[in-house]
Amino acid sequence: MRSPEPTRRKDAQRNRERLLAEAVAAFTQDPEASLDGIARAAGVGIGTLYRHFPTREALVEAAYRAELAKLCASAEELRRAHPPDVALRRWMDRFLDYAIAKQGMAGALRAVVAAGGNPFSESRAHMTAALTSLLRAGVEAGVLRDDVEAEDVLTGLGGMMFALRAEDKRAQAGRLADLLLDALRFGAHAGAASRPGSRPASRPAPARTPKPAAPRRPRR
Repeated sequence: MRSPEPTRRKDAQRNRERLLAEAVAAFTQDPEASLDGIARAAGVGIGTLYRHFPTREALVEAAYRAELAKLCASAEELRRAHPPDVALRRWMDRFLDYAIAKQGMAGALRAVVAAGGNPFSESRAHMTAALTSLLRAGVEAGVLRDDVEAEDVLTGLGGMMFALRAEDKRAQAGRLADLLLDALRFGAHAGAASRPGSRPASRPAPARTPKPAAPRRPRR
């Protein structure tokens, strides 16, 4: 007879994942969202919620970290499924969605920090590592320029999110991400050609200014 323990573990994991997903949705809308409401939306009892997350702050921090983990893990998934520049652009979309969720959870996250938590520890390092793998793949394929660091791209993406205040923030951010990708593509072939082992790009020969004809000597 098979032990019921593996089934219980799977059920517990599913419950945890549902609670985290509902927590992100709830805290994005309302930093003071009811834990009872989150449990109901996840289809579990409040006791199950507290078994996984003993405090409100623990739930908020776990929800934020789960969103970060999904964002970073998606870099490898996208890189395997798409050409490098397409993978990067789709990862940008996921970053923008993550950033919007983080902005929505700002109030709840501030409460975590006030209680002594540190939900942001190493988050920048994890995002930088994920983005670096996408940029490197693009450079190696010759479709992205090789003189841009992951930190530069993260700063650009984060900056555009803080600058936008329009109702169609997500749509506008997507358009700006298109422009950012165009900038990362610009000069890609020249960058690829400069790496060891790559073929130099063919360039047109520089135009030569014709020399003036020497004056003819008069015949005698």
